[in-house]
Amino acid sequence: MLNHALVIARKEIVEARRDVRSVIASALYALMGPLVVGLVSLSQRGEAHSASSAAVLAGMMSVFALVAAFVGGMNVAMDTVAGERERRSLLPLLLNPLRRFDILLGKWLAVSLFSIAGLLLNLAGFAIVFVTSRMVLAVTWPRLLFAVALRVLPLPLLAASAQLLISTVCRAVKEAQTYLSLIVFLPMGIGLFLVFFPAGGAWCRFLPLAGQQRELELLMEGKGINLIHPFVLGCGTVLLALLVLLLAANRLQRDEIVYGD
Repeated sequence: MLNHALVIARKEIVEARRDVRSVIASALYALMGPLVVGLVSLSQRGEAHSASSAAVLAGMMSVFALVAAFVGGMNVAMDTVAGERERRSLLPLLLNPLRRFDILLGKWLAVSLFSIAGLLLNLAGFAIVFVTSRMVLAVTWPRLLFAVALRVLPLPLLAASAQLLISTVCRAVKEAQTYLSLIVFLPMGIGLFLVFFPAGGAWCRFLPLAGQQRELELLMEGKGINLIHPFVLGCGTVLLALLVLLLAANRLQRDEIVYGD
């Protein structure tokens, strides 16, 4: 039932908010991109108004925006399953007469909320950078940031599902921290690869991560006006997120998860 999932989500959100250090760490990770782009724009102050310099900075922004979708909920994801397994507090929750999917759905909603918050904080940081550096873009920065949010917002949902799946595999927080830290290199690597080696063909625009990266590039060139590709890409990303979530919920049926062995 959705009510059960919402209750679990509220519990996870309240517990995550109490861990102030993790919240601050996630916020700093999300603001890392705007900070780097801001410092680069200051170092190129003499060229800050050129279109080529702005294109480089905008390309960096697209990569950091993809990464921000993964870092916001990373600490919550590692604690909500792997942490509870380590503390032996997951078993009492699983013994309740609830479907495993409802339990994981509630945890996924909480992780997704923090992931989306990290992405929005990242975009807010870039808005400040755009205003202070007076970057020359092919499209106005308010429209750019709104379009970026529209196209990239489904990505935190997929990131939350993948992080929960990895967290169900891990038996302790340290193990989950290792693997979840490595998964951040996935959007970073794909983003940088597509920046330096642009993929040809329209098919890549329908793939998660690669599609979002391509949409960001088109937006920064002032060409991303068509809403068909973002709509199909968003639906595909959400569908993939639900499939990964089902896989993670299926892992909760296993004895090693229930009994913490």
